[in-house]
Amino acid sequence: MSALLVTAIGALLRLWNLGQPHDVIFDETYYPKDALALLRFGVEQATVADANKILLSSDGNWHTVDIFNGSAAFIVHPPLGKWIIALGEYTVGATPTGWRIAVALIGIISVLLTARIARRLTRSNLVGLLAGLFVALDGMHIVMSRTGLLDIILGFFVLIAFGCLLLDRDQVRSRLTMLIGEEGLQATASTWGPKLGRRPWRWAAAFALGLGCGVKWSGIWFAVAFMAMSLVWDISARRAVSVERPWRATLIRGLPVTVLVTGSIMVATYLLTWTGWFLSDLGWDRDWAGGTGILAALSSLLHYHSEMWDFHVGLTTEHAYASNPWSWLLQARPTSFYWNNVTDGTQGCPTENCAAEVLALGNPVIWWAGILAIVYQVWRWLGKRDWRAAAVLVGIAAGWLPWMLYLNRTIFTFYTVVFMPFIAIALAMSAAALLGPETASALRKRRGMIALLVLVGAVIAVAWWLYPVWTGQLMPYNEWQQRMWLPSWV
Repeated sequence: MSALLVTAIGALLRLWNLGQPHDVIFDETYYPKDALALLRFGVEQATVADANKILLSSDGNWHTVDIFNGSAAFIVHPPLGKWIIALGEYTVGATPTGWRIAVALIGIISVLLTARIARRLTRSNLVGLLAGLFVALDGMHIVMSRTGLLDIILGFFVLIAFGCLLLDRDQVRSRLTMLIGEEGLQATASTWGPKLGRRPWRWAAAFALGLGCGVKWSGIWFAVAFMAMSLVWDISARRAVSVERPWRATLIRGLPVTVLVTGSIMVATYLLTWTGWFLSDLGWDRDWAGGTGILAALSSLLHYHSEMWDFHVGLTTEHAYASNPWSWLLQARPTSFYWNNVTDGTQGCPTENCAAEVLALGNPVIWWAGILAIVYQVWRWLGKRDWRAAAVLVGIAAGWLPWMLYLNRTIFTFYTVVFMPFIAIALAMSAAALLGPETASALRKRRGMIALLVLVGAVIAVAWWLYPVWTGQLMPYNEWQQRMWLPSWV
């Protein structure tokens, strides 16, 4: 019930007035148009110069909106995220609401997933409630849920994969418990230990990670990190039943099969996301290799991928809102997606000078307290060997640390939305710890509850205060200035 409650809150904040701003904001200049091309042609197509103006002035009928110039488009992200955006355009129309609605629904479901995953991870209703609430009230997650971009779609599949691996972990341990009950501990203990059996939840996680890579290539980091984490869990499971060499057993018996099976699932799933490109002859580089047949198509796709790779590693163009990954947890340089300054008292402005902005800024209380939560979870992992802390830290690290390899590349703070749910879970686990263990004194629990309520109250208050600049609401200019707490937010 608590998970449904926070999901309802998340839904309200993400769906209210979703079509505003009635504009093409930030990178919506790419993905909604690509999504429309997928509906029309099955592959991305280049657009005319005034495509944004045509889109905004059209009736939204995706069958008839004509913004394409008849040539293939060079795109730098796989198609799946744009196919998902296209579902909204197919259902609602090629309008701001249409190209945002599918992303908004994914953001809402992500709130529910976070709450349930946190509950499964910790067996605590309180932690599940808090984690879901923090995602529901985070500005970064709200903005990205209300914008036709790809990152929150990647985060959605990452969450699914993490949840599947938790279920796989529980299933493996349940199976080993049954074996011990039937055969006894000594019978199951050996150099290799018992076989862990079929792993349908691990296969499901691989499928989800393949879909994630079909949205953005940064899903690869999660694929590597999560599968490595799952193998470490196998080592722990074997050690729990007194296997003599759990590391060797996992590396020799588990690693090759895991790499082969899950790797095959991921690659096959990723290629499946390119179905439209395979079936059409209109895509970029579609006939690069010449000839016909699957080998020629795969060769052309490989060449296309090399061009995409060259683009990504060579993207060093200066941008006013580019940010260094070291500053991401501080939310020091958020990305402005939309800006409108009204100085003539029109558009419903109650004064002569108003501003409306969509600022991809996380809830500062969640993120700043989240830094302390990460430190605490590192201590829980290293000092207490808490596997739950380690699991959450893996989710954060996989989404954040790889970007340290590309400090010269043009990158943005809003990439953090992919691992934001893991920040929320880390904070929820740390906040619940304020109450102390079950044996804590009444005074300790009372003080912990007060601290917890202060944290939650601050998160709610700041969300209320900043919601207008997360959703592009027009306000007097001085009220907008009051919400710019740091000079780097402007």
